[in-house]
Amino acid sequence: MTATPDQGALQRPLQMTINGEHKALTVHPWTTLLDLLREQLDLAGTKKGCDHGQCGACTVLRDGKRINACLTLAVMCEGAELVTIEGLADDDRLHPMQQAFITQDAFQCGYCTPGQICSAVGLANEGRAHNRDDIRELMSGNLCRCGAYSNIVAAVEEALPLIKGARP
Repeated sequence: MTATPDQGALQRPLQMTINGEHKALTVHPWTTLLDLLREQLDLAGTKKGCDHGQCGACTVLRDGKRINACLTLAVMCEGAELVTIEGLADDDRLHPMQQAFITQDAFQCGYCTPGQICSAVGLANEGRAHNRDDIRELMSGNLCRCGAYSNIVAAVEEALPLIKGARP
């Protein structure tokens, strides 16, 4: 009979900043960032949709760039600065993109909304969206089963000029 290694022995130390707070963690090497956020850190705003990187519900920001948390191993984020939907607001003041989603009524069921907003903030950081067609194309990795796309585009368009790094 072959002895299997202790599961705890396979864990790896991991340090990162999540929503402005330094975290020193221990994770299994196969733990996805999505599972770490939801199951170990209780940051349930990031949603598990398809778990295959096809819907964008799990979009978060790593060093200001949007990523699919379901396709990213937590150990790949060593030393990174992560921002989830919970970390966008500044105390009681919503992030401009969050406010624009409310103003433009850019959600229905709300399941995709955290990923949509994080993706839109990442899009703004990229500075490549210059018009509605650019927004549609650059947000195409985030699906909305309810079909709120026209309002999502309007919200992103409204917030872009208010976000650092975004170009009109």
